[in-house]
Amino acid sequence: MYISNPYEESHLYRQGSYSRSAAVNYAVTYALKPNPAYRYFPIVKDSSGDCANFISQCLHAGGAPMTYNPKYSWFYNNNKWSLSWTVAHSLYWYLKINQANKYPAVKGLEVSNASMLELGDLILFEDNKGLIFHSAIVTGFSGSVPLVSHHSYEALNIPYTRSWGASRYHFLKISI
Repeated sequence: MYISNPYEESHLYRQGSYSRSAAVNYAVTYALKPNPAYRYFPIVKDSSGDCANFISQCLHAGGAPMTYNPKYSWFYNNNKWSLSWTVAHSLYWYLKINQANKYPAVKGLEVSNASMLELGDLILFEDNKGLIFHSAIVTGFSGSVPLVSHHSYEALNIPYTRSWGASRYHFLKISI
């Protein structure tokens, strides 16, 4: 399990209120056994899954507030949820739009290289048609290679390049 350290905590404070350690601890706890407090979205004919739902849970555990803005919502409430909470493509654009507009919500700054990522950042997977179809959270490193955890299929601390095959990866630095 990931344990925070004083350097990281002061580093988190400078980045806003996103607790990377809380997001990673949540991911490590629920990567292989989903949290029963949330609906689990199974894979159905390669067109759905639980990855974005799981990543949204991690972000929320890290301090990301739910947003109920009709135009850019991100929430889970009992049996209701936004598309951006549960669909990887929608989550990607929600984070990018929040970053571009400096909205007071969780944001994702896209960077060009995986070496720029830290614990609690995200990697999203794009297919050859330009669709973001999968999302994962960085929960460790093997040398300089980010290790990710995700659902659909359930995985804990695997190299992101050994997860789902992708035509392109999107690396997002998370902040609030």
